[in-house]
Amino acid sequence: MKETNLDWAKLSFSYTKTDYNVRCTFKDGKWGPIEVTDSEYVPLHIAASCLHYGQESFEGLKAFRGKDGKVRVFRMEENAKRFISSAEGIAMQPMPVELFCEMVRKVVKLNERFIPPYGTGASLYIRPLEIGISPLVGVSPATEYMVIMLVTPVGPYFKNGFNPIKVCMSREYDRVAPKGTGAIKIGGNYAASLVAGEKAHHNGYSVMLYLDPKEKKYLDECGAANFFGIKDNTYITPNSETVLPSITNKSLTQLATDLGMTVERRPITIDELESFEECSACGTAAVCSPIGQIDDLETGKVYTFGEPGVAGKMTKALYDKLRGIQYGEEPDTHGWCEIIESEN
Repeated sequence: MKETNLDWAKLSFSYTKTDYNVRCTFKDGKWGPIEVTDSEYVPLHIAASCLHYGQESFEGLKAFRGKDGKVRVFRMEENAKRFISSAEGIAMQPMPVELFCEMVRKVVKLNERFIPPYGTGASLYIRPLEIGISPLVGVSPATEYMVIMLVTPVGPYFKNGFNPIKVCMSREYDRVAPKGTGAIKIGGNYAASLVAGEKAHHNGYSVMLYLDPKEKKYLDECGAANFFGIKDNTYITPNSETVLPSITNKSLTQLATDLGMTVERRPITIDELESFEECSACGTAAVCSPIGQIDDLETGKVYTFGEPGVAGKMTKALYDKLRGIQYGEEPDTHGWCEIIESEN
């Protein structure tokens, strides 16, 4: 295997060129064969529906090189199911679960040399993407689609890694609309968060915590990550139709139950923040990032959690348990990981 000259410990959450990506096209009512290419570019018609009407969805999952040297992909089938939900939510052709998983296995094997070594804290990020490619001028769903899967080695999503982050919330911005597309993973939702996100970064915050778009009374999510709070040995996360169902959050709720915690999915009011002992943002990219402080930009109220600069005890226990399963350090009792056998 060709050597990879990367400083794994210094990787950020950004794109690094790898050897191959894989693609599959839906045309004439059926999915075609999986194609392999080393090109980083996609030929598109100038009237493609993804360019004009936003027919685009994506996923994010990771492959990890474990303590035993084996490569594990975390909860691939759950991502495949959510990929289907996103496609259906914007009238695209859903890709069958098994075809999705076959593409993941193939792209990971083809780029095995870019899977960071165990102990570096880095992983191989897998980005499936579906786009409408039919040329359209009138507003209607495409009839042809392409799914692309690219991979890139990544470090932590937030610059300070597993250390408490500073978050702000504002009533000035909505990420999505009630009864809209908040519960599916499409590019438009992320485009709608960019202005608020840049404002947060400009003012020294890691991320914006969004409120529910209807009443602005309840916590929703952190744009690219779900939110949870902990108090009285209870894991509490918002139950909202405008929040993306995070696979990481779903996993953490199971681990919380395994650790003897009570789990509640319910609306969380802003005022309830004062009673939380710990808070965190969680997702595939962020994994589990403890929140040390939340600033309300309109009222000026500041909410703090735990000791400054120290992750909460239960948040750390959940993080360690999840990462332990992903890296093969802990028993995978729920069958979440698939081991990808090397082709070499």
